[in-house]
Amino acid sequence: MEKITLNQKKLTVLHKMDSAITSYNIEMTEVTGGTFWKAFTPGQVAGTEEISAAGLADKEKMMQVFPPVDLKEPRIRTLGKALGPVWVRVSGTWATSTYYDFDGHTKGIAPEGFQSVLTKAQWDSVLDYVKEIGGKLLVSVANCPGVHKEDNTLDLEQARMLFAYSRQYGVPISAAEFMNEPNLLAMSGAPEGYGLEDFCRDQDAFFTMLKEEFPEVLLVGPAATCDKEESLGEAAAVLDTLPIIATKDIMAGCKVMPQVFSYHYYNGVSERGAAMGGHWEAEEAVTEDYLQVAEKTCGIYLPLRDRFCPGAPLWVTESGAAACGGNSWDSTYLDVIRTANELGMFSSMTEGVIFHNTFASSDYGLLDPVTHLPRPNYWIFLLWSRLMGETVYRTEEPIREGVHLFANSRKDGRDGAAYLLINNSKTEVTEADLENGADVYRLTAPFMRSTDMYLNGKKLTMEDDLTMPDLKPERCEGGTLKIEPGEIAFLLL
Repeated sequence: MEKITLNQKKLTVLHKMDSAITSYNIEMTEVTGGTFWKAFTPGQVAGTEEISAAGLADKEKMMQVFPPVDLKEPRIRTLGKALGPVWVRVSGTWATSTYYDFDGHTKGIAPEGFQSVLTKAQWDSVLDYVKEIGGKLLVSVANCPGVHKEDNTLDLEQARMLFAYSRQYGVPISAAEFMNEPNLLAMSGAPEGYGLEDFCRDQDAFFTMLKEEFPEVLLVGPAATCDKEESLGEAAAVLDTLPIIATKDIMAGCKVMPQVFSYHYYNGVSERGAAMGGHWEAEEAVTEDYLQVAEKTCGIYLPLRDRFCPGAPLWVTESGAAACGGNSWDSTYLDVIRTANELGMFSSMTEGVIFHNTFASSDYGLLDPVTHLPRPNYWIFLLWSRLMGETVYRTEEPIREGVHLFANSRKDGRDGAAYLLINNSKTEVTEADLENGADVYRLTAPFMRSTDMYLNGKKLTMEDDLTMPDLKPERCEGGTLKIEPGEIAFLLL
């Protein structure tokens, strides 16, 4: 059993965090419609049905065709607005090969050199959604054979049209990455034979165009992934069957530096790609080794940010438990412990933004792709955004099994502190001594792979009439508060 005392006098200020930390991705393939990761079955989600490990050779079997997401759908709008004015990123691998057809001349058929088509109506729906939630828009653009001239240089007319149209529409694009995950050019959708020098040349051209013609747009990059500790000079073991370009080489080759340094964080690869390596089993999902991945990944990219973009914000522009559509348990309470820990750990290490992947697609989505009802991870995002203020404190409590403790100012502006306490032990209770009492938001589930989550014993759900639940605390007037194995609690003191 672990025992801690919550003493506000021991808190010291670390920094201010970005209030939009709970941002998210809407994949370009969600907007246009197209192939994406096939959903796991209910038995696979529950852990009662076996899943065969797969690799890239079986990728097509792991995909299915989805219609375009309806961003006007009332549940999506209501749940998006509830999270507040966050960033929305429209990107993903599919964005690298998407053609923008705003006058209908393609009739939905992708031109040579592209894989999909974005229509005016589809893009209008994105802009309307971002405006409705009071958010800001981050995009990446096409970098496929279709946007390269005969001499292999980049044709920027498609990108220029997207930015100009959005500005004219009244919802300008606020930030841009050139390309999704340039470390993995072999599977990115870039032209055959496209290499590091080509990427650096083209990102420089894209960033220069934005600085000259759309100076209000934040330059974000490089959307890095798959780096190991820089001291080792190695690529990550995940996807190690593919050629991977180190982020330090990408940054060293570029002349125009981003204003925001971005990277992607996944704890590993889902069962869909387990044959490639890097997969964690569900039994490991609350272990210290598993939960340390977020911290270690941030620790890889912070020095790179400091080296190439000193003083720039650090953004995680894709984040989730597992690449390849998420693990079978990512739609359950089991993944909430990882998500809560990531929010606390990242905000204590730096003052950036996390873009959860995705909002409403595949098994890692915050919302169910079919019903658009909230999954457990949605509620942890919502509670964090409602309770945790912008000032981040050091708790002086070491992270260990049973005690993942983080502290911020209170979002309501009142004196005191907002604590997040995660008991990731499978067997032991954690006791927290409260000197003057606390308002307690206790999160539980009937079992770890449950798709339901409870707040102080009441199931969190959205009603058919779009009514959101009351997120009310229980008052603990002092003494010792017991946090059971696998429980999460927000504590307002």
